[in-house]
Amino acid sequence: MHTARTVFLLQDLCTGGTQHQTMALAAGLDRARFAPELWTLSGPTELDDLARERDLPVKHLGDTTFPGLDSFAALWRELRREKPDILFLCTALPNIWGRIAGRLRKLPLVLGSCRGGGAPARQHERWLWRLARHIVCNSPALVEVMAGIGVPRAHMSCIVNGVDTRRFQPGGLPFSRREPIILCVARLVEDKDHACLLDAFARVLGQLPEARLRLVGEGPLEAKLRARMAQAPLAGRVELLPAATDVAACYRSAGVFALSSRREGTPNVLLEAMASGLPAVATRVGGIPFLLREESGLTVPAGDAEGLAAGLVRVLRDPELAQRMGEAGRTRAERDFSFSAMITAHETLFMGYGV
Repeated sequence: MHTARTVFLLQDLCTGGTQHQTMALAAGLDRARFAPELWTLSGPTELDDLARERDLPVKHLGDTTFPGLDSFAALWRELRREKPDILFLCTALPNIWGRIAGRLRKLPLVLGSCRGGGAPARQHERWLWRLARHIVCNSPALVEVMAGIGVPRAHMSCIVNGVDTRRFQPGGLPFSRREPIILCVARLVEDKDHACLLDAFARVLGQLPEARLRLVGEGPLEAKLRARMAQAPLAGRVELLPAATDVAACYRSAGVFALSSRREGTPNVLLEAMASGLPAVATRVGGIPFLLREESGLTVPAGDAEGLAAGLVRVLRDPELAQRMGEAGRTRAERDFSFSAMITAHETLFMGYGV
């Protein structure tokens, strides 16, 4: 039986949802059928060691954190030299330049992916979808967006993200005895709209002055957000932890999870919160309504700081409601969002193209 050399091309291996999902997928593939590798357009980054621990070869096509012209030249050379059977493209720049290079190099199978609410525009899908043999979207909402700009439904599959339900599981104190901690795990970027969350938390403090907000993440908006956090009434009530924090422990100690995103695909952090038995209040964008049904959390419109605050206060003040929502989220995560289901769906897609 032929073992298909399968290259996953990413912009980088920095800490992020797509990077962790890609590594979980690559590591879980049937090694009798697929030989996975991770290529990045950047230089070495913090997840390299984790990838190698999972027996995933890593190849860097650049020397710096952000890709330059040398990265794309190296991609062109390596595709000609290595000629992988499958080129699976993850994150925006690989979905642009990887499709072009893969098609020109006449690779057997070039697969695109679309993750996150801003991806169709960032990846110029309106024009570039034809350069991929097939495109994987991680939420039904993204499939609809792509169909709306002219991508044929037969050209797409919806494979939702998976979650490690062994690492992320309920624990800690019952909700009636937990501190009123609001947890948000997200990169500090515009799409996540932390400014709205901080405005909502200021309103929460007006009703629950003992509440605290715990942010986990890094990104270009850190300095701006720290300046806002230092102002009244937030000063001393918000903590910002690095991305390397043990987030599983954070989920188990929080009273509610909050996500204020303007755009999303299927947010991994929401799946992690659900698997951890933590109720959530999140914005009604992208794949979030598909994940967060009424029984496991609350949704509000994007940018609605007042509605977000009201939802957070409601959950924090009602431990029985929090417990019911947390249990419902855990049940759904185990039933519908396992890593094994995600991996099997990708393997079926790959094999359907005869590789």
